[in-house]
Amino acid sequence: MNRLVQVWSGQRQHFAAMSAAAPSYRRCFKGRPQGRGGSGSGSERLLVRLGPRKASLVRSRAIRTTTGTKTTGVFQRPPRISDILSAEGGRGEDEVCEVFGWVRSSRAQKSVAFLDVSDGSCASGLQVVASLAEAPGAHALVADGSCATGASVRVTGRVVASRAKGQKCELQAQEIEVLGECSAKDYPLQKKKHSLEFLRSVAHLRPRTRTIQCMARVRSTLTQCTHDFFGENGFTYVNTPVITRSDCEGAGEAFRITTAAADSEVSGASEGEDVEGALERARGEVAKQGLAVKEAKEKAKELGENPNAYAKGEIAVLLELKSKVEEMERRAQEGEGGPELDFFGGPAYLTVSGQLEAETYACAVRDVYTFGPTFRAENSNTQRHLAEFWMLEPELAFAGLEDVINCSEAYIKHCLGAVLNKNAEDLAFFSDFVSEGRADLLRHFLECDWHKVTYTEAVECLLSASERGDAKFEYPVEWGCDLQTEHERYLCEKVFEGTPVFVTDYPKDIKAFYMRLNEDGKTVAAVDLLVPGIGELVGGSAREERLEILEGNMKKHDVLESLWWYRELRVYGTVKHAGFGLGFERLVQLVTGLENIRDVTPFPRYPGHAEF
Repeated sequence: MNRLVQVWSGQRQHFAAMSAAAPSYRRCFKGRPQGRGGSGSGSERLLVRLGPRKASLVRSRAIRTTTGTKTTGVFQRPPRISDILSAEGGRGEDEVCEVFGWVRSSRAQKSVAFLDVSDGSCASGLQVVASLAEAPGAHALVADGSCATGASVRVTGRVVASRAKGQKCELQAQEIEVLGECSAKDYPLQKKKHSLEFLRSVAHLRPRTRTIQCMARVRSTLTQCTHDFFGENGFTYVNTPVITRSDCEGAGEAFRITTAAADSEVSGASEGEDVEGALERARGEVAKQGLAVKEAKEKAKELGENPNAYAKGEIAVLLELKSKVEEMERRAQEGEGGPELDFFGGPAYLTVSGQLEAETYACAVRDVYTFGPTFRAENSNTQRHLAEFWMLEPELAFAGLEDVINCSEAYIKHCLGAVLNKNAEDLAFFSDFVSEGRADLLRHFLECDWHKVTYTEAVECLLSASERGDAKFEYPVEWGCDLQTEHERYLCEKVFEGTPVFVTDYPKDIKAFYMRLNEDGKTVAAVDLLVPGIGELVGGSAREERLEILEGNMKKHDVLESLWWYRELRVYGTVKHAGFGLGFERLVQLVTGLENIRDVTPFPRYPGHAEF
């Protein structure tokens, strides 16, 4: 079958043979493609007739059409208030411009009216002045209450130097248009100070407050410079899955997801109880026993005993219950005569970490990073925990613990420098209203020396401080215990005098199965970065690349079967590699000084709260 393929005159060398099974002719379209030298309206084209043996050229005329318009490909937005207020905005005084935004406050006098308008581009608002003599219509809108707090407006006017204290310029209104009205009586965000706790109850409106706007801009800068840093250092960005069959941390705190609507009976279901009900009941028993294990470990810390040894009995019960649930899930999947009960053919969860998947790519393309949401079903209502949070997780091939330390320090300093450079006004707001001297503290972290100490040395420092009476800890300290927040903050704030400190070489029994065993056989090549005011910001390690040791750890933690593919990374071309994880919300806390982690993420998820 012959075919016609259009080719522009002078571009004959670019045509190619096409499949004979397709339609016989290609439609001719008006105009040449952009960059080919003109619109080509009515221009000559060459049609290439493609046959089974040869191609021939046939002359044709382009078809004219009167429908459609050209697109410009030019993207340009109206000026932002930050452009107008900044010297670099490129707008001079007395220039007429158009501003869009939301009214923060309004007041009207007999001859003049004022609006404070914000578009969220900067911490400051733009003062709009509406004179009765020069813009009676604009003045009337403010005077009659149409421009109430919360209303969206479009203002046209001239930018002039301001006589008022504390502002560089103002907008003398020529015209005001109310785009969206707002009831002054019902609007939740009146011009007064609102608690952050209250603002969480109106999460759909709290972005209009200065605190959350400043946080959002800082978070945006940190996100952008995260990609910049790793891109400039040759890392590949990998999108690891949100849905997974593995629990990286082995903590049993993953959210299970399923599409199953089971209606067949399996072992464990009581009379009249369906499969899903039985499974939910069994999972509830697991969650209850998990709390019992947690309480036993906390009790052990109070008594100064080893938590794992003290809670051995409770842990055994927990493992037995988990085994029961897994068996029920398996039998549910294989229910006699029933359909496949789960979309993924077995239990699936929201990811608690993308580390294991990132390692697979690090063992193929060298240095990678993943950056996205992770989830923990931990029933915690503290200021430090969220059920959904973002994690940055770089993985470096042909690398060890020192590479992790150097990479994390360089990344954090890069972020601090970017925020100090780009978000000076936002940091000034946080320094004035949230945490005094925040910008100076960030400069201190950027310029001071960071330190490194082993876990054993850190414990000795804490014990000495306790014995001298210099510190009184709620949780006792001993070698083998997991350091608590109070211990971490004492180390970086007191022992190392307000500087960040890396703690390395933790006991193997309190760390994850994938961390590389040190030569002493008691510790692993792990590291935590402790920062004043925050505590742990980074957790990382060299990964265990030796097959025999990794297999033993995986068997001990009962993950050898489920993570078979992770083991195979050590079978086929194993290599030393290392990585770390950084809780992004804690980095935002460090920069802003906001104490509650629920205030540094747009829509916080925590027990009992997922409304917005």
